[in-house]
Amino acid sequence: MHEIEPYYHWRHLYMAEEDALSPFFGQTYSEFEFSQTVYNYYIHPQWDEFGSKTLYLKIIYADYEMGFAIIEMIGEWNDAIENDIMTLKREILEKLMDEGIYKFILIGENVFNFHNGDRDYYEELYEELADENGWAVMINLHQASQHDFLLKKLNRYIELMEFEKWRTYKPEDFFLLIDKKLNDRIEL
Repeated sequence: MHEIEPYYHWRHLYMAEEDALSPFFGQTYSEFEFSQTVYNYYIHPQWDEFGSKTLYLKIIYADYEMGFAIIEMIGEWNDAIENDIMTLKREILEKLMDEGIYKFILIGENVFNFHNGDRDYYEELYEELADENGWAVMINLHQASQHDFLLKKLNRYIELMEFEKWRTYKPEDFFLLIDKKLNDRIEL
């Protein structure tokens, strides 16, 4: 797991540590000191800690004018024990919402396990985003994790989508494709 880096080809466009509106403004990173772990596995030092013991993330792009953020995640999403949705909502998403971001693309291809818990925070997030015509989408969540996510019907609150070649797009174009897909579904 230590070799899995957050997507870095958009760093010339956006870096959360240089964004004064980001929860990670001013953060410094080591390229050589591996200190964060998911269980017994070290992860790359570029991932950001946000309060979960098993889930880390990286805001890889944010656009305050268009009102969206792309957040890549790694680890285990555990609502049963850690209530990761509450921590994610309180520590990251709400801070971005305070700055006008109401559309979130969560990249879940490095979320290796998902353990569901209560759906209260999912409902709360959904309602707050819907009030501002916003949404949250989880891209490329592993099939086993999708199973547990769907079992609890959490896809009512955070849409699940497959989008294999997202890295080939510019962030604005990627966002516009997702936004169009969601708008087309609503209009049907």
